[in-house]
Amino acid sequence: MLAHQTISTIRIEDYSVAKSDQTDQLKGKKLRFGIVGCGAIGPTHAGALAQIEDAQLVAVADLIPQRASELAAKHGVTEIYSNGDDLIASDNVDVVSLCTPSGMHADAAIKALRAGKHVVVEKPMAISLADCDRMIAAERETGKKLTVISQHRFDPASITVKRLIDSGQLGKIILAEGSVKWWRTQEYYDSGDWRGTWRWDGGGALMNQAVHTVDVLQWLVGDIKRVYALTRTSAHERIEVEDIAVFTIEFASGAIGTFTGTTAAYEGFPARMDLFGTDGSAIIEADSIKQITLKNGQSQVHQQAAGHAINVARGGTASVKNEASQPRASADPGAVWGDAHRTQLLNFIHCIHCGDKPLIDGAQGRKPVAVVLGVYESARIGKPVDIF
Repeated sequence: MLAHQTISTIRIEDYSVAKSDQTDQLKGKKLRFGIVGCGAIGPTHAGALAQIEDAQLVAVADLIPQRASELAAKHGVTEIYSNGDDLIASDNVDVVSLCTPSGMHADAAIKALRAGKHVVVEKPMAISLADCDRMIAAERETGKKLTVISQHRFDPASITVKRLIDSGQLGKIILAEGSVKWWRTQEYYDSGDWRGTWRWDGGGALMNQAVHTVDVLQWLVGDIKRVYALTRTSAHERIEVEDIAVFTIEFASGAIGTFTGTTAAYEGFPARMDLFGTDGSAIIEADSIKQITLKNGQSQVHQQAAGHAINVARGGTASVKNEASQPRASADPGAVWGDAHRTQLLNFIHCIHCGDKPLIDGAQGRKPVAVVLGVYESARIGKPVDIF
């Protein structure tokens, strides 16, 4: 039996950082964070920061004053702004977390980097490769740190499988499948005039929901070389973007695969990755190990789907809390969603203090955007598209 590890302390180079005990390098200045965008994902960042000793949320900004005020009141924040530019200009902020619509990421990130701030940007990094490249250039020019949220690289399940692959225990990966079959209501898309638009959302189910799984899949298996795709808008009205995307994958390693991303799968099912190597197989479902089978006789790891993962599949988002995971999805957003955000932020804080490169810097954050945009182009022209 290959036991499912409880990861407590892992070196940065081993894909994560301490989840409970902070390293000596973190025992220094408490970094002051400001959050721009206090809607769906902003509270998740705030909840994660509340559990990090060496971070403090000191400022929030939102175009809707009530949202900013409510988040500030919940976390004892007194610095409240009605726009992100004023927060970025504040001398009291060391790190800016951008939780705004995707189409707004690039300009705000560049402005913050040039203002001397480190930057955390929610997924996707941006909605064009030109914008990604501008952000990377600003990251390099200023010497400030930039990280793109891809928190599921920090899940213990992802780390376990990454180690198995890198150590050769699964052999050569030859086939990989990714699946994000989630559900979003029409009300979800109607809730903001920016949702479901190319200009601000940058895409649909693939760019905004499945991009995390795209990123983890290419991190585990290796760079994606070519895609061949079909997309559809089948279950929702008044949106410009896809609610179904299906594509085949050719990895640079020679492995092949498939991927399905949708927000039209009622009532929503946990994300899943199936990886098949010459010496074994691994399945990740609902952010947990579902099964690992090795030819040498080890493995058989099974875990029940986490309630928070099911909840997110059905449209929920929640801040980090201390309660245990719920056994099943509920109407109220799950209680444990966001812990991987905390771990990624710990990695980022470590890198700010020690000068290390974040696991997901600008160059890494660009990769899933390139894949998604390649999928859209392939679907548009009806031919395979190479990824650069």
